[in-house]
Amino acid sequence: MSKTITVFGATGNQGGSVVQAILADAVLSKEFKVRGVTRDVNKPNAQKLASMGVELVTADMSSAQSVAPAVQGAHTVFLVTNFWESMSADIEISQGKAVVDASKAAGVQHIIFSSLINVTKASGGRLPNISHFDGKAAIEEYIRHSGLAGTFVLPGMFMSGFETMIQKNPESEPAGYTLALPVDPHKAISPLFDAAADMGKFVKAAIKNFPAQTGKRILAAADYYTIDRLISEFSQVIGKPAQAVQISDDKFKSFLSPAAAQELLENMKLLEDPGYYAGESLECSLGLLEERPTTWKEFVEKNRHKWA
Repeated sequence: MSKTITVFGATGNQGGSVVQAILADAVLSKEFKVRGVTRDVNKPNAQKLASMGVELVTADMSSAQSVAPAVQGAHTVFLVTNFWESMSADIEISQGKAVVDASKAAGVQHIIFSSLINVTKASGGRLPNISHFDGKAAIEEYIRHSGLAGTFVLPGMFMSGFETMIQKNPESEPAGYTLALPVDPHKAISPLFDAAADMGKFVKAAIKNFPAQTGKRILAAADYYTIDRLISEFSQVIGKPAQAVQISDDKFKSFLSPAAAQELLENMKLLEDPGYYAGESLECSLGLLEERPTTWKEFVEKNRHKWA
């Protein structure tokens, strides 16, 4: 009898990638029945999953009691939380705890959480406002102390974010592109990650290496890229000049909503010191994969129309 895996955010980038990876895997598709949690089971993306045999459920993450039906009878749970929906670390943490508590009560054997490092701790308090990292780190700690077997997959910096960050130069300037960030392009290093294509590859590694990877972190990124390398490879693929320029903190913040400005400024500063993963190597995590992750050049080629 096949086991059930509950996938939160099944129609989103990360959860959607996990669902597709399991369905496409010759072993896991026989071992697991997929239950996808989504806000609206009637939207086209959800209906597409239903047509592929995914059981669809909605779940209120506000309490363990209300989320219980989504995890009932599940062997494995993939959990992703969304800070940006509420812009509140407290809400994100409470939602994560609700799923953990419900999973424990339901007898779930393995929870895989999309986590991030505690930047306040890693930076020695220098970067205290990156709530979407620290909130996930708090949920990870809660899982570690819950008695549940947990594996933690830490997504790198989304390649898709650069679709808006790399801007076409105005008509008055030479044809080309500019990436303006409040960091030194030689020193800032980003672990790049194609979430929609690759989250499933890393979560598959967590599932197939259970229980050996219990309690461990899997860093989900293709490679570390300096901003200089990133913009150079972008230019090579697009076939037009592109430059990375360092701008002032205030200038960078002026492009953003006041609610997110300081958070995203510090997120960029993290790339210089102490590092997105606080300097940890990607080697062990990449060694767990059965399929190679998408490189930045491949991502740009696949999405070049978005910069046209």
